[in-house]
Amino acid sequence: MDKFKAPDVHCTCGHCHDEKEEKHHHHHHEDCCEHEHHHNELHADIHCGCGHCHDDEDEHEEKEESKGLELGLLIGSAVLTLVAFILHLTIDLNPIALGIMCGIATLACGYETFIEGIKSLFKLKLDETTLLAIAVVAAFCLGEFTEAAFVTLLFQLGEFLEDFAVKKSQRSIESLAEIRPDTAILVTPEGEKEVPAEKVPIGSTILVKPYERIPLDGVICEGSSAIDTSTITGESIPLDGVVGTDVMSSMQNGESVIKITTTKTADNSAASRILKMVQDSQQNKGDSEKFITRFAIVYTPIVVVIAILVAVIPTIFCGQFSVWLYRALVCLVASCPCAIVISVPLAFFAGIGGASKRGIMIKGGKYIESVAKADCFVFDKTGTLTNGKIKVTKVTSYGEISENDILKYCATAEEYSAHPIAQAINQKAKLENVETLKADDYQEKAGNGVTAIIDGKNYTVGHIGLLSDEDKKKVTDDTSVFLLIDGKLVGGITVNDTIRTETPKVLKSLKELGAKDLVMLTGDNKKKAESVAKLTGITKLFSNLLPNEKVKHMEELKKSHKATVFVGDGINDAPVIALADCGVAMGLGSNAAIEASDAVLSDGTLKSLPTMVKTSRRIMNTIRAVITFALVVKALVIVLAIFGIAPMWLGVLSDTGLSMICILYAMRLLKPKD
Repeated sequence: MDKFKAPDVHCTCGHCHDEKEEKHHHHHHEDCCEHEHHHNELHADIHCGCGHCHDDEDEHEEKEESKGLELGLLIGSAVLTLVAFILHLTIDLNPIALGIMCGIATLACGYETFIEGIKSLFKLKLDETTLLAIAVVAAFCLGEFTEAAFVTLLFQLGEFLEDFAVKKSQRSIESLAEIRPDTAILVTPEGEKEVPAEKVPIGSTILVKPYERIPLDGVICEGSSAIDTSTITGESIPLDGVVGTDVMSSMQNGESVIKITTTKTADNSAASRILKMVQDSQQNKGDSEKFITRFAIVYTPIVVVIAILVAVIPTIFCGQFSVWLYRALVCLVASCPCAIVISVPLAFFAGIGGASKRGIMIKGGKYIESVAKADCFVFDKTGTLTNGKIKVTKVTSYGEISENDILKYCATAEEYSAHPIAQAINQKAKLENVETLKADDYQEKAGNGVTAIIDGKNYTVGHIGLLSDEDKKKVTDDTSVFLLIDGKLVGGITVNDTIRTETPKVLKSLKELGAKDLVMLTGDNKKKAESVAKLTGITKLFSNLLPNEKVKHMEELKKSHKATVFVGDGINDAPVIALADCGVAMGLGSNAAIEASDAVLSDGTLKSLPTMVKTSRRIMNTIRAVITFALVVKALVIVLAIFGIAPMWLGVLSDTGLSMICILYAMRLLKPKD
């Protein structure tokens, strides 16, 4: 249920009445139904009759119970199968007892899949469930009871883990909700009062306290403060918020109280749009067909048709139906897909396990496929290609004062400021062993920088807005703050995010692995983006982007490439991470980015990204090799069976023996390869 918008129905809980009576009561329907915990607080033991709150709760509880039952059956089946297998090896368990134990285990965890397989067969839709049903029935007919149980277990385990990963990804919307405040402090003629954010109309004045998130989009109408915009732009350098500055919901206020005139409702504010984009992106990406599904659609009808043709056509021309039926059965046994049904998901599991040992967490087989064939890698800038921490990169003198003295004066003036740029300047001064001076009459005002009296002169450090039109012509675009002595411009300091040491090498490795495009999507300005692109090897860049604009560029990139991989770390990256064929989150990034992602680089660096590509390709090559080998062997036995050369035991051997070979080959992936 949408937490922030009540359903458009009337509540019959006794607290809510028709629209005429609503104006006489403080409890509106949306107060009782906007969220489950709100409902509980407002109504205690009284039940809401709107039909939404409890329906959602009951549905959620039913799903949780269903998942719990599914997991319980899976675990029980696994235990029973292992016990049967061990008893069979140690005491040569009676075949009937073995069949019963494995049959119970197989049906307990796979009955729903078998039902789906039968339905698909009647609909002539031969998918992976039909393939599984054929494999299990064939294994039981051959007396390979434990094999049938293991085939079912592995298949169901893969389905359960993939479903778990999808559900966890969908929970990213819940974690994203933390960026959007539920309430706002509305300024009215009667005073200030806290109200639900969705009830604040456009044109209202709201008050935002220091270090709180802005609840609604608007324009600052009173006060000034440094605004942390990282949730929207991803950039680490704060915005100097003064009267007239546009701000968006989810941005975090700095050290001062500000008032904002709202320009959008809660539903249309920036944070709400980010939440909606994540949800839409996940839906747009869809649930692409799994590898085994695509294989089953082709393989299953072919082997069934071959068996039928072997039994029918020669009988029509030559007679001897029993002979050709036997050969058809040998063909069907030889073509049993157990080896493939076991080894393909096992290869994915083993590959994912091997990758996790290298700090690469991949959430499903279909994402391995996407990474393996990806020819376009897209990156956020701040915190991904760069460290996300600003440092002084240049000190500029516009007069006779040395660069060292400019750093000294700026550090002296900024000594007590908590602004990130001030902290970067102070850190640079300490690294350069620059001693600060004694300052008097220190003052700091957001939007106007800091001022201090040093040796009787007035020193000001602030942004370009403090300069005269004539001074603005002298300075370079990349300078971050300027130093004025008694109103005269004397120097400036540039601060920038620093590039990760591994970034150029990683991007070079991706090119060597066949990446056609290395793209940067950033909320930063074009000049800074171009500087990073030049130093890292980025081939395409798009700058000054909001989250929705990143999504649009990703949609275009997906159309022109085999598969796309996006790497990011922030809340603002969550929509585009969710949309990419494989979204990769940096391990040290936000929870929202991690949960919306399809893979996580747990060490928080890009170093393992080329390894993820190599590992994914190794997994897919292993799967192709297994399938090719299995098909060649099976085709050979089928041909021999048609000519009456292959007896039934050879058909059985081409199934069970082949399964063991394929399993052992797939298990190699558990060991990471450098």
